Amino acid sequence: MFERGYRGAGVRDIASEAGAPQGSFTNHFRSKEAFAREVLDRYFDSLREIVQATLGDRSLSPSDRIRRYFDVITGKLKAEKWALGCLIGNLSLEVSTESKPLRAHLSKIFAEWREPFAACIAEAQAAGEIADNFPARDLADFLLAGWHGAMLRMKVDRSSKPLQQFKTIAFATVLARNLDEGRHARLARSAATSPKGGSR
Repeated sequence: MFERGYRGAGVRDIASEAGAPQGSFTNHFRSKEAFAREVLDRYFDSLREIVQATLGDRSLSPSDRIRRYFDVITGKLKAEKWALGCLIGNLSLEVSTESKPLRAHLSKIFAEWREPFAACIAEAQAAGEIADNFPARDLADFLLAGWHGAMLRMKVDRSSKPLQQFKTIAFATVLARNLDEGRHARLARSAATSPKGGSR
């Protein structure tokens, strides 16, 4: 399913890859939808481990934990030559219009995925690392949506550039300490380095 998509991976192909008789598929799964749900759950289990190892790493500041998560995922995407992206995002695009059960399950996954990000962002806001202009959950949703958009463009371009752009802009804007403080600092630096008495 990761390589061929939900539609492209037929039951015959799945059984063949597993080295099992095609007829045995229905002994384990009521439908292809049920199989896809199991695939999603197993994939999300692996993501939970990454989330725990990065966003749950108390040796790092909250902002650094978020950055670490994106960097770890970037490394995994690089190993796949920028071609596969995220299975959850891929299936969201493919099945959300044709399978209500899978769409509901994907929505549940995204809701759970958001929570550790929201908790980390809230901690960063409390510590003054990230501005509190927006609720932590809204920022978490925004980050996940933006990151999946960047991965989609990555797959098209077969390049890390969309991921790097996302990280650079996200940490300079929505994950910045205070946008006004940043503008004031740039103005102060500009004033300090401009020739005295020069016209501006």
